[in-house]
Amino acid sequence: MADEMVPLNDSLSVDFRLWEHDIRGSQAWARELGRAAVIPQKEAETLVSGLDAVAERLAADGVGGHTDEDIHSLVERLLHDEIGEVAGKLHTGRSRNDQVVTDLRLWGMEAARVLDDALSAVLGGLVSLAGRSVDLIMPGYTHLQQAQPVRAAHWALSHFWPLMRDRDRLRQARARASSLPLGSGALAGCPFPIDRDRLRDDLGFDRLSENSMDAVSDRDWMVDYVFAAGMIGTRLSRLCEDLVIFSSREFGYLRLGDGFSTGSSLMPQKRNPDVAELTRGKAGRLIGNITALLTVIKGLPTGYNRDLQDDKSILFDSVDTLLLILPALTGTLAEVKFQPENIAAQLDWQLLATDLADYLVKKGVPFRKAHDAVAHLVLAAEREGKAVHELPEDALREAHPEFSPDVVAGLTWEASVEARASVGGTARSAIETQLATAQAALAGRLDLNGDD
Repeated sequence: MADEMVPLNDSLSVDFRLWEHDIRGSQAWARELGRAAVIPQKEAETLVSGLDAVAERLAADGVGGHTDEDIHSLVERLLHDEIGEVAGKLHTGRSRNDQVVTDLRLWGMEAARVLDDALSAVLGGLVSLAGRSVDLIMPGYTHLQQAQPVRAAHWALSHFWPLMRDRDRLRQARARASSLPLGSGALAGCPFPIDRDRLRDDLGFDRLSENSMDAVSDRDWMVDYVFAAGMIGTRLSRLCEDLVIFSSREFGYLRLGDGFSTGSSLMPQKRNPDVAELTRGKAGRLIGNITALLTVIKGLPTGYNRDLQDDKSILFDSVDTLLLILPALTGTLAEVKFQPENIAAQLDWQLLATDLADYLVKKGVPFRKAHDAVAHLVLAAEREGKAVHELPEDALREAHPEFSPDVVAGLTWEASVEARASVGGTARSAIETQLATAQAALAGRLDLNGDD
């Protein structure tokens, strides 16, 4: 190989992390070659024990100074060092094409469990934050304008449910990864009487690939996986945007823990929400990985093509990035403290405008007429420089004759949130039900549809 080609061809620096999975897959293949009498049983046992020795060396030495082009070549060379010429029988009926995709799927299934745990910790942090803030009422926003009052717990749980859907996506991607390609060969299948069902049981896959040509080039599960990671990044970025805004002096709704804030190299007073900003930045990387992987596979001819060497770095990067930010956010959520006095100072009476319209509706006024009447009241209050509840009774009756003196007495933050007691609403009873449902969903006691 030309010197200039060597670094382009090399993938060991990327795929070395697959070494344990390559050993597992190779041992399963060796055992099946022996069971199918493709090679003598004694040689199969020698291959398995030799691979154990290779595993011990790799665990102790790491990638070291090895210059093999990929992990598969490295394992085979070290196996030859351990057991001699019989090592050459390991690759009987197998191709690097079905070997690498088997390794990758094993790695992906294992990494999905680790990611699930890390994401569940963030979800648990949101549930805990919600549990600590049921009694706190804050402005709810649309278009970043104050809209209606909500319990702070409702805001926290509004970030919980999207991430729960993403956890489900990640689990679905893991399930799709659990299709065994081993035994597909380079593209046409294996010419020896191996039992792929035994291989499947041996390696812990759920099912077999149906078509050998498709099996060696199928990266659909990986696209699902990277997409799930990108969605998680997007959700976390939105949560972090709220943390940045709400922790600013202009809002002051919450305070991040000192361990998750940084100072300025110039300005002594600064408490920068770096954990949130860094996470927002990482979301771009996770989203970019979706495009990168789709671009790699979008125009490939049928069967395996070397372009697919680039799939591993994309998958690894998505997993590594999430495992970098998820623990930091778990710690952040544990230390978030709401600032009730600051929140109370920001509650604007216009948040109760919809409640005024609802008051008229309950007296039989069509909602559109009620809406117009309250809109005129709000404009009148703005002209007077007052809150709506500070307007004289005459102004209320002028807006609509159905307004009576008792309307102002009923305008409270608590009354507003308590009026919304339907499932998914902001009343205490609805929040407590939502919290219980969230805890059950997180614990796996019911699915996203709320079924037992």
